[in-house]
Amino acid sequence: MRLFSLCCIALLCSVMLTVSVQADENKASLVERLGFPADAQVLIINGDDFGMNHSSNEGSIKALKAGAMTSSTIMVPCPWFLEAVSFAKKNPQANLGVHTTLTCEWSRYKWGPVLGCSAVPTLCDENGYLFPDVFSIYGASDPEEAEREVRAQIDKALAAGIDVTHIDSHMGALQYEASYHERYIRIAADYKLPCRLPGRDMIAALGQEWLLDLAEELNVLGPENLYLDEPPTLEATESFYKERLKNLPKGLVSEMYIHCAVDTPEMHATTGSTRRRVADTEFFSDPATLAWIKEQGIELISYRELRHLQREGKAMPRVEHYGWD
Repeated sequence: MRLFSLCCIALLCSVMLTVSVQADENKASLVERLGFPADAQVLIINGDDFGMNHSSNEGSIKALKAGAMTSSTIMVPCPWFLEAVSFAKKNPQANLGVHTTLTCEWSRYKWGPVLGCSAVPTLCDENGYLFPDVFSIYGASDPEEAEREVRAQIDKALAAGIDVTHIDSHMGALQYEASYHERYIRIAADYKLPCRLPGRDMIAALGQEWLLDLAEELNVLGPENLYLDEPPTLEATESFYKERLKNLPKGLVSEMYIHCAVDTPEMHATTGSTRRRVADTEFFSDPATLAWIKEQGIELISYRELRHLQREGKAMPRVEHYGWD
């Protein structure tokens, strides 16, 4: 009888395992859940650093209106945040998130935390500004203060009337250290927002696949394939991006992020990367670029589609947005 019982238990376990494997195999992919064929090439093009300064704002608005850049993320602590707010209020169809900001990398253009240095002192340098690099944060900052500041930035964007579609992390400050990355995912879950996530292959190299498992457990969506590099030269801008776009993986949601700006003395005084930013803006603002992307059969989406799926459990109807102000 004991042997019979053990055999029954073993058989039951085998059946359950088979059913579980079959269920995993039959589980719809993120691409399918968004309403696309299983082999579709689905792409988000996000513009970081909206709100940083006036030149960045002008470039970001130009690229958003052109249509190839489908989303952008706003730096809430920066002095030109209110210009981004004004644009968001006039253009509610714009797909705008929060570029959570814990660093201030430029030598002559600075900003501090929205909570004020006295409230989060470990996030600030001796002058009251955010640290210029990511690893200074990990060495000096209190993760609890970092989380409070990030939540305050999201809250400020929401209170200003921005329909926040997603979050990501300026300079990756919330993602290069696992404990910060975990907080980032949990913050996204609390606000029911998708967030920029690394690909599984990328994060597996760090032994941190459990972070993507946590995101899945908390129903936090994000891209499955993330590109981090940029064209090697200004002259290679078009060829580099077109080669990448031609070879997007099928059946995955990919993200490319860029930085936008127009060519002004303000921008040159801020950063030595002005020409790179201008070149990216010009390429993705060109109507011919959007037409070429569509000719390749690439499905452009924004983070709004991910937010809708995350919150509603179903694909968002496809809508073409017009009437930019």
